[in-house]
Amino acid sequence: MPFCVMKRVVFALVLSVVAAIGQAQSPDDARVVLVMTDGMRWQEVFRGADATLLVPERYFDKRDVGELKKKYLAATPEERRQRLMPFLWGTFVPQGQIYGDRDAGSEATVTNGFNFSYPGYNETLTGHGDPRMDSNDPRQNPNVTVLEWVNRQPGFEGTVAAFGSWATISAIVNQERCGCVVNSAFAQLEMSPMTDRMQLLNDLKRDSPRVWEDESFDAPTFYTAMEYIREKKPRVVFLSLGETDDWAHAGNYGEYLESSHRVDAYMKRLWEELQLMPEYSGKTTMIFLVDHGRGSTPEEWKTHGQKVPESKYIFMGFMGRGVPSLGLRSHVAPVMQSQVAATLAKYLGLDWNTAENQAAWPVEDAVSATRHRSR
Repeated sequence: MPFCVMKRVVFALVLSVVAAIGQAQSPDDARVVLVMTDGMRWQEVFRGADATLLVPERYFDKRDVGELKKKYLAATPEERRQRLMPFLWGTFVPQGQIYGDRDAGSEATVTNGFNFSYPGYNETLTGHGDPRMDSNDPRQNPNVTVLEWVNRQPGFEGTVAAFGSWATISAIVNQERCGCVVNSAFAQLEMSPMTDRMQLLNDLKRDSPRVWEDESFDAPTFYTAMEYIREKKPRVVFLSLGETDDWAHAGNYGEYLESSHRVDAYMKRLWEELQLMPEYSGKTTMIFLVDHGRGSTPEEWKTHGQKVPESKYIFMGFMGRGVPSLGLRSHVAPVMQSQVAATLAKYLGLDWNTAENQAAWPVEDAVSATRHRSR
């Protein structure tokens, strides 16, 4: 092949690769999945199971914890956390990045000052704390969340959905006003066309015993979200799981670990299924965090709030489209829960800070590879 022809061929190949990369990173087809699990401690995420808490007195009716010890305990924090959350440490962190390991010089915190659920979800979804959000009462949120705002943007209308195990999630995203699909706790999800699988999920939520009055188990919430994703292909999904907080408040450390492990399995199944869908594969970013932390003593691990200052410490992770693979962050500047809303919007090529001037700026290292569309 003549040299001049070879140069043209190489140049054409380079252009095709650049075009393919640009297309893959175009915000016009971007998707985001925001997963939160209520009240999970940073200690378990980064250190794994705590052997001093994994005792019969902190399990159902003082049941034997031998099998749980085999399942979750190991010689090092790295082994223990891998056993507890294998998807997070085997896939999510290596392909993305995570903040909040205080042992490694990385802090992630809430800034609302209350350190409990409604203020934490509000801060995550609006980008700022609000002193009016001072209880967990299910009142409709007066603040516009980033979910509601995205749902109003051109090209995103009707493509945002929120699912939560806790009934108050519907009020936090303001189901009455937001225009998003919202389903929480035991509520039936009406969908057209209705699938047999969704109808079965509705029946199970209606007929199952209720351990907590305002909160379902995580399984029906997760599978409801999955069925909706399969059928409707939303561009933005908010999935809030709740068992980690409920079992911790009950002092049931064994089931707290089991529910944490299930959260990891749900994220794995969600991520892997999304990669099989052309609407999501190579186009999706996953964000993972918590609404608040917990205490660290043998009693305070069960609770949180203003009287437990260290419950302000959380974790947050990012993986997928537009996220540099920086892994476990160490010796970095602190990040805040209030940065999540703008970070989410930026993955979609949108500017939440212009729309909401109280919002914190995106997590810089988590979005440096993201391009923006002109608006």
